[in-house]
Amino acid sequence: MPNPESDRDSSPRLRTLVAMPAESWSEVVTPAAASRLEGVAELLGLRPDGTPRLVSSFADVADELAAAEVLLTGWGCPRITTDVLDAAPKLRAIVHAAGTIKTVVDPVVFERGVEVSSAAAANAIPVAEFTLAAIVLASKRAFRHRDWFRVSGVKRPLPGAPILGTLGTTVGVLGASRIGRLVLERLRDLDVDVLVNDPYLSRAEAAALGARWCELPELFAASDIVSVHAPLLPETQGLVSAELLAAMPDGGVLINTARGPVVDHAALERECVAGRLDAILDVTDPEPLPPDSPMLQLPNVFITPHLAGAMGNESTRLGDAAVAELEHLVAGRPLAHPIHHDDLGRIA
Repeated sequence: MPNPESDRDSSPRLRTLVAMPAESWSEVVTPAAASRLEGVAELLGLRPDGTPRLVSSFADVADELAAAEVLLTGWGCPRITTDVLDAAPKLRAIVHAAGTIKTVVDPVVFERGVEVSSAAAANAIPVAEFTLAAIVLASKRAFRHRDWFRVSGVKRPLPGAPILGTLGTTVGVLGASRIGRLVLERLRDLDVDVLVNDPYLSRAEAAALGARWCELPELFAASDIVSVHAPLLPETQGLVSAELLAAMPDGGVLINTARGPVVDHAALERECVAGRLDAILDVTDPEPLPPDSPMLQLPNVFITPHLAGAMGNESTRLGDAAVAELEHLVAGRPLAHPIHHDDLGRIA
Protein backbone atom coordinates (compact mmCIF):
# COMPACT_ATOMS: atom_id res chain seq x y z
CA MET A 1 0.00 0.00 0.00
CA PRO A 2 1.40 3.45 -0.91
CA ASN A 3 2.57 5.57 2.00
CA PRO A 4 1.38 9.18 1.51
CA GLU A 5 4.06 10.47 3.89
CA SER A 6 6.90 8.75 2.05
CA ASP A 7 5.50 9.92 -1.29
CA ARG A 8 5.43 13.47 0.02
CA ASP A 9 8.98 13.19 1.38
CA SER A 10 10.27 11.93 -1.99
CA SER A 11 8.53 14.61 -4.07
CA PRO A 12 10.71 17.39 -5.45
CA ARG A 13 10.82 20.43 -3.23
CA LEU A 14 12.18 23.87 -4.03
CA ARG A 15 14.59 25.49 -1.62
CA THR A 16 12.60 28.58 -0.69
CA LEU A 17 13.78 31.54 1.34
CA VAL A 18 10.93 33.22 3.19
CA ALA A 19 11.58 36.95 3.06
CA MET A 20 8.83 38.63 5.00
CA PRO A 21 8.39 39.62 8.65
CA ALA A 22 6.74 37.18 11.04
CA GLU A 23 3.66 39.39 11.29
CA SER A 24 3.18 39.28 7.50
CA TRP A 25 3.64 35.50 7.51
CA SER A 26 1.06 34.99 10.25
CA GLU A 27 -1.40 37.25 8.45
CA VAL A 28 -1.28 35.56 5.05
CA VAL A 29 -0.25 31.93 5.70
CA THR A 30 -2.83 29.74 7.41
CA PRO A 31 -1.87 26.41 9.01
CA ALA A 32 -3.47 24.67 6.01
CA ALA A 33 -1.42 26.75 3.59
CA ALA A 34 1.73 26.09 5.61
CA SER A 35 1.08 22.36 5.39
CA ARG A 36 0.69 22.58 1.59
CA LEU A 37 3.85 24.65 1.43
CA GLU A 38 5.86 21.99 3.24
CA GLY A 39 4.94 19.55 0.48
CA VAL A 40 6.54 21.65 -2.25
CA ALA A 41 9.15 23.78 -0.50
CA GLU A 42 12.14 23.30 1.75
CA LEU A 43 11.75 26.51 3.72
CA LEU A 44 14.84 28.53 4.56
CA GLY A 45 15.15 31.48 6.89
CA LEU A 46 12.73 30.22 9.56
CA ARG A 47 13.09 30.35 13.32
CA PRO A 48 12.81 27.15 15.38
CA ASP A 49 9.13 27.97 16.00
CA GLY A 50 8.46 27.90 12.24
CA THR A 51 8.04 31.65 11.77
CA PRO A 52 10.30 33.70 9.47
CA ARG A 53 13.32 35.52 10.81
CA LEU A 54 13.18 39.28 10.37
CA VAL A 55 15.03 39.99 7.13
CA SER A 56 15.84 43.70 7.21
CA SER A 57 18.63 43.04 4.71
CA PHE A 58 19.40 40.02 2.57
CA ALA A 59 22.91 40.20 4.03
CA ASP A 60 21.33 38.81 7.20
CA VAL A 61 20.54 35.54 5.40
CA ALA A 62 23.47 35.28 3.00
CA ASP A 63 23.85 31.49 3.31
CA GLU A 64 20.14 30.83 2.77
CA LEU A 65 20.06 33.29 -0.13
CA ALA A 66 22.93 31.50 -1.83
CA ALA A 67 20.99 28.24 -1.68
CA ALA A 68 17.55 29.61 -2.57
CA GLU A 69 15.75 28.60 -5.74
CA VAL A 70 12.69 30.65 -4.84
CA LEU A 71 12.12 33.80 -2.80
CA LEU A 72 8.74 33.83 -1.05
CA THR A 73 8.21 37.52 -0.34
CA GLY A 74 5.53 39.63 1.28
CA TRP A 75 4.86 42.92 3.02
CA GLY A 76 8.09 44.19 4.59
CA CYS A 77 10.49 42.38 2.27
CA PRO A 78 13.73 44.24 1.43
CA ARG A 79 14.11 45.32 -2.20
CA ILE A 80 15.58 42.72 -4.54
CA THR A 81 18.42 44.40 -6.41
CA THR A 82 21.41 43.44 -8.52
CA ASP A 83 23.45 42.70 -5.38
CA VAL A 84 20.77 40.34 -4.12
CA LEU A 85 20.66 38.50 -7.44
CA ASP A 86 24.45 38.22 -7.52
CA ALA A 87 24.27 36.56 -4.10
CA ALA A 88 21.54 34.15 -5.26
CA PRO A 89 22.96 32.23 -8.23
CA LYS A 90 20.33 29.47 -8.03
CA LEU A 91 17.31 31.79 -7.90
CA ARG A 92 14.68 30.95 -10.50
CA ALA A 93 11.50 32.59 -9.19
CA ILE A 94 10.14 35.25 -6.86
CA VAL A 95 6.66 34.56 -5.51
CA HIS A 96 5.16 37.62 -3.86
CA ALA A 97 2.39 36.95 -1.33
CA ALA A 98 1.12 40.52 -1.61
CA GLY A 99 -0.08 42.94 -4.26
CA THR A 100 2.28 45.34 -5.98
CA ILE A 101 5.78 44.08 -6.75
CA LYS A 102 7.19 47.47 -7.74
CA THR A 103 8.45 48.30 -4.26
CA VAL A 104 10.12 44.91 -3.93
CA VAL A 105 11.43 43.82 -7.32
CA ASP A 106 14.02 45.86 -9.20
CA PRO A 107 13.59 45.70 -13.02
CA VAL A 108 16.96 43.93 -13.24
CA VAL A 109 15.20 40.80 -11.94
CA PHE A 110 13.38 40.45 -15.25
CA GLU A 111 16.58 41.04 -17.22
CA ARG A 112 18.15 38.11 -15.37
CA GLY A 113 15.31 35.81 -16.44
CA VAL A 114 13.91 35.23 -12.94
CA GLU A 115 10.20 34.44 -13.00
CA VAL A 116 8.00 36.74 -10.91
CA SER A 117 4.52 36.16 -9.57
CA SER A 118 2.22 38.45 -7.57
CA ALA A 119 -0.89 37.85 -5.49
CA ALA A 120 -2.42 41.08 -6.81
CA ALA A 121 -5.33 39.14 -8.31
CA ALA A 122 -6.23 37.83 -4.85
CA ASN A 123 -5.91 41.32 -3.38
CA ALA A 124 -8.21 42.68 -6.09
CA ILE A 125 -11.22 40.74 -4.84
CA PRO A 126 -11.91 42.68 -1.61
CA VAL A 127 -11.23 46.00 -3.37
CA ALA A 128 -13.85 45.17 -5.99
CA GLU A 129 -16.29 44.13 -3.27
CA PHE A 130 -15.65 47.37 -1.38
CA THR A 131 -16.16 49.37 -4.58
CA LEU A 132 -19.47 47.70 -5.41
CA ALA A 133 -20.70 48.38 -1.88
CA ALA A 134 -19.57 52.00 -2.20
CA ILE A 135 -21.45 52.38 -5.48
CA VAL A 136 -24.68 51.04 -3.98
CA LEU A 137 -24.37 53.13 -0.82
CA ALA A 138 -23.39 56.22 -2.81
CA SER A 139 -26.46 55.89 -4.97
CA LYS A 140 -28.62 56.01 -1.84
CA ARG A 141 -26.58 58.86 -0.32
CA ALA A 142 -26.31 56.54 2.68
CA PHE A 143 -23.58 58.48 4.46
CA ARG A 144 -25.28 61.85 4.17
CA HIS A 145 -28.51 60.28 5.42
CA ARG A 146 -26.75 58.61 8.34
CA ASP A 147 -25.32 61.90 9.56
CA TRP A 148 -28.58 63.79 9.03
CA PHE A 149 -30.63 61.10 10.78
CA ARG A 150 -28.32 61.18 13.81
CA VAL A 151 -29.05 64.87 14.26
CA SER A 152 -32.68 65.17 13.12
CA GLY A 153 -34.18 61.78 13.90
CA VAL A 154 -36.32 62.37 10.82
CA LYS A 155 -36.81 59.67 8.21
CA ARG A 156 -35.81 60.06 4.59
CA PRO A 157 -35.48 61.87 2.30
CA LEU A 158 -32.70 64.25 3.17
CA PRO A 159 -33.64 67.72 1.87
CA GLY A 160 -31.38 68.94 -0.91
CA ALA A 161 -29.52 65.68 -1.46
CA PRO A 162 -29.98 64.07 -4.87
CA ILE A 163 -31.43 60.58 -4.52
CA LEU A 164 -30.28 58.34 -7.29
CA GLY A 165 -30.85 54.71 -6.45
CA THR A 166 -29.06 52.31 -8.73
CA LEU A 167 -31.81 51.83 -11.32
CA GLY A 168 -30.79 53.64 -14.48
CA THR A 169 -27.71 55.20 -12.89
CA THR A 170 -24.65 55.64 -15.10
CA VAL A 171 -21.42 54.37 -13.58
CA GLY A 172 -18.08 55.28 -15.11
CA VAL A 173 -15.13 52.98 -14.45
CA LEU A 174 -11.73 54.59 -14.96
CA GLY A 175 -9.24 51.81 -15.55
CA ALA A 176 -9.81 48.19 -16.56
CA SER A 177 -7.15 46.90 -14.20
CA ARG A 178 -7.59 43.61 -12.35
CA ILE A 179 -9.79 45.47 -9.89
CA GLY A 180 -11.56 47.47 -12.57
CA ARG A 181 -12.48 44.29 -14.44
CA LEU A 182 -13.84 42.67 -11.28
CA VAL A 183 -15.90 45.80 -10.64
CA LEU A 184 -17.25 45.62 -14.19
CA GLU A 185 -18.21 41.98 -13.63
CA ARG A 186 -20.04 42.82 -10.42
CA LEU A 187 -21.87 45.75 -11.96
CA ARG A 188 -23.69 43.25 -14.16
CA ASP A 189 -25.82 42.47 -11.09
CA LEU A 190 -27.10 46.06 -11.01
CA ASP A 191 -29.50 47.80 -13.38
CA VAL A 192 -26.94 50.44 -14.31
CA ASP A 193 -25.40 51.76 -17.51
CA VAL A 194 -21.63 51.31 -17.48
CA LEU A 195 -18.95 53.36 -19.21
CA VAL A 196 -15.25 52.51 -19.15
CA ASN A 197 -12.00 54.12 -20.17
CA ASP A 198 -8.64 52.38 -20.36
CA PRO A 199 -6.01 52.93 -23.05
CA TYR A 200 -5.20 49.22 -23.11
CA LEU A 201 -8.83 48.12 -23.53
CA SER A 202 -10.49 47.85 -26.93
CA ARG A 203 -14.10 48.75 -27.58
CA ALA A 204 -14.87 45.10 -28.27
CA GLU A 205 -13.29 44.04 -24.97
CA ALA A 206 -15.26 46.72 -23.15
CA ALA A 207 -18.49 45.46 -24.71
CA ALA A 208 -17.64 41.91 -23.63
CA LEU A 209 -17.29 43.25 -20.08
CA GLY A 210 -20.76 44.83 -20.28
CA ALA A 211 -19.55 48.41 -20.71
CA ARG A 212 -19.20 51.04 -23.42
CA TRP A 213 -15.72 52.43 -24.02
CA CYS A 214 -15.58 56.20 -24.21
CA GLU A 215 -13.12 59.04 -23.92
CA LEU A 216 -12.51 60.52 -20.48
CA PRO A 217 -14.42 63.81 -20.98
CA GLU A 218 -17.55 61.89 -22.00
CA LEU A 219 -17.18 59.39 -19.17
CA PHE A 220 -17.07 62.13 -16.54
CA ALA A 221 -19.79 64.24 -18.13
CA ALA A 222 -22.19 61.31 -18.46
CA SER A 223 -21.58 59.43 -15.19
CA ASP A 224 -23.55 59.84 -11.97
CA ILE A 225 -20.80 57.87 -10.21
CA VAL A 226 -17.17 57.54 -11.30
CA SER A 227 -14.95 54.86 -9.75
CA VAL A 228 -11.19 55.24 -10.14
CA HIS A 229 -9.08 52.13 -10.76
CA ALA A 230 -6.07 53.54 -12.64
CA PRO A 231 -2.56 52.70 -11.38
CA LEU A 232 -0.33 55.52 -10.19
CA LEU A 233 2.17 56.14 -12.97
CA PRO A 234 3.89 59.35 -14.10
CA GLU A 235 1.27 59.75 -16.82
CA THR A 236 -1.68 59.13 -14.48
CA GLN A 237 -0.68 61.55 -11.72
CA GLY A 238 -3.48 64.13 -11.60
CA LEU A 239 -5.32 62.28 -14.37
CA VAL A 240 -8.66 63.09 -12.73
CA SER A 241 -8.21 66.78 -13.34
CA ALA A 242 -10.14 69.86 -12.33
CA GLU A 243 -11.64 69.94 -15.83
CA LEU A 244 -12.91 66.37 -15.62
CA LEU A 245 -14.35 66.90 -12.13
CA ALA A 246 -16.07 70.08 -13.31
CA ALA A 247 -17.65 68.09 -16.14
CA MET A 248 -19.41 65.72 -13.72
CA PRO A 249 -23.13 66.31 -13.22
CA ASP A 250 -24.25 68.19 -10.12
CA GLY A 251 -24.66 65.65 -7.33
CA GLY A 252 -22.15 63.26 -8.91
CA VAL A 253 -20.02 60.95 -6.78
CA LEU A 254 -16.32 60.19 -7.15
CA ILE A 255 -15.04 56.93 -5.63
CA ASN A 256 -11.29 56.38 -5.35
CA THR A 257 -9.85 53.07 -4.16
CA ALA A 258 -6.74 53.32 -6.35
CA ARG A 259 -4.12 55.89 -5.33
CA GLY A 260 -4.68 59.41 -4.05
CA PRO A 261 -2.42 61.29 -6.50
CA VAL A 262 -4.37 59.96 -9.50
CA VAL A 263 -6.93 62.63 -8.53
CA ASP A 264 -6.31 66.39 -8.39
CA HIS A 265 -7.14 66.51 -4.70
CA ALA A 266 -7.26 70.30 -4.47
CA ALA A 267 -9.82 70.39 -7.27
CA LEU A 268 -11.86 67.61 -5.66
CA GLU A 269 -11.79 69.47 -2.35
CA ARG A 270 -13.18 72.59 -4.02
CA GLU A 271 -16.03 70.63 -5.61
CA CYS A 272 -16.87 68.88 -2.34
CA VAL A 273 -16.66 72.02 -0.20
CA ALA A 274 -19.06 73.68 -2.64
CA GLY A 275 -21.40 70.73 -2.14
CA ARG A 276 -21.59 70.02 -5.86
CA LEU A 277 -19.95 66.58 -5.71
CA ASP A 278 -19.83 63.77 -3.16
CA ALA A 279 -16.76 61.60 -2.65
CA ILE A 280 -15.99 58.18 -1.19
CA LEU A 281 -12.23 57.95 -0.70
CA ASP A 282 -10.21 55.02 0.55
CA VAL A 283 -7.06 56.85 -0.55
CA THR A 284 -6.18 60.54 -0.47
CA ASP A 285 -3.37 62.91 -1.38
CA PRO A 286 -1.60 63.30 0.97
CA GLU A 287 -2.34 60.13 2.90
CA PRO A 288 -3.44 60.64 5.57
CA LEU A 289 -4.95 64.09 5.15
CA PRO A 290 -3.84 66.76 7.63
CA PRO A 291 -6.14 67.04 10.66
CA ASP A 292 -7.40 70.45 9.53
CA SER A 293 -8.47 69.28 6.08
CA PRO A 294 -12.08 70.30 5.42
CA MET A 295 -12.60 66.96 3.66
CA LEU A 296 -12.56 65.23 7.04
CA GLN A 297 -15.61 67.17 8.23
CA LEU A 298 -17.82 67.40 5.14
CA PRO A 299 -21.11 65.47 5.23
CA ASN A 300 -20.78 64.67 1.51
CA VAL A 301 -17.32 63.07 1.88
CA PHE A 302 -16.74 59.59 3.33
CA ILE A 303 -13.09 58.68 3.96
CA THR A 304 -11.72 55.32 5.03
CA PRO A 305 -8.07 54.61 6.00
CA HIS A 306 -6.89 52.61 2.98
CA LEU A 307 -8.75 49.48 4.00
CA ALA A 308 -10.35 48.33 0.74
CA GLY A 309 -7.56 45.83 0.05
CA ALA A 310 -7.08 42.52 1.82
CA MET A 311 -7.42 42.71 5.58
CA GLY A 312 -7.98 40.13 8.29
CA ASN A 313 -9.21 36.83 6.93
CA GLU A 314 -9.16 38.23 3.37
CA SER A 315 -5.35 38.31 3.57
CA THR A 316 -5.18 34.52 3.61
CA ARG A 317 -6.12 34.55 -0.08
CA LEU A 318 -2.67 36.05 -0.71
CA GLY A 319 -0.89 33.19 1.02
CA ASP A 320 -3.03 30.61 -0.73
CA ALA A 321 -2.22 32.21 -4.09
CA ALA A 322 1.51 32.14 -3.34
CA VAL A 323 1.43 28.50 -2.28
CA ALA A 324 -0.47 27.61 -5.45
CA GLU A 325 2.27 29.27 -7.52
CA LEU A 326 4.94 27.16 -5.80
CA GLU A 327 2.85 24.08 -6.55
CA HIS A 328 2.82 25.16 -10.20
CA LEU A 329 6.60 25.53 -10.22
CA VAL A 330 7.19 22.12 -8.67
CA ALA A 331 4.83 20.51 -11.17
CA GLY A 332 6.55 22.24 -14.09
CA ARG A 333 3.46 24.27 -14.95
CA PRO A 334 3.48 27.97 -15.89
CA LEU A 335 2.80 30.47 -13.15
CA ALA A 336 -0.87 31.37 -12.89
CA HIS A 337 -0.21 35.05 -12.16
CA PRO A 338 3.09 35.98 -13.80
CA ILE A 339 4.41 39.52 -13.93
CA HIS A 340 6.50 40.43 -16.98
CA HIS A 341 8.86 43.32 -17.57
CA ASP A 342 6.45 44.87 -20.06
CA ASP A 343 3.77 44.97 -17.35
CA LEU A 344 5.74 47.40 -15.21
CA GLY A 345 4.65 50.44 -17.18
CA ARG A 346 0.96 49.87 -16.58
CA ILE A 347 0.52 48.11 -13.24
CA ALA A 348 0.24 49.64 -9.80
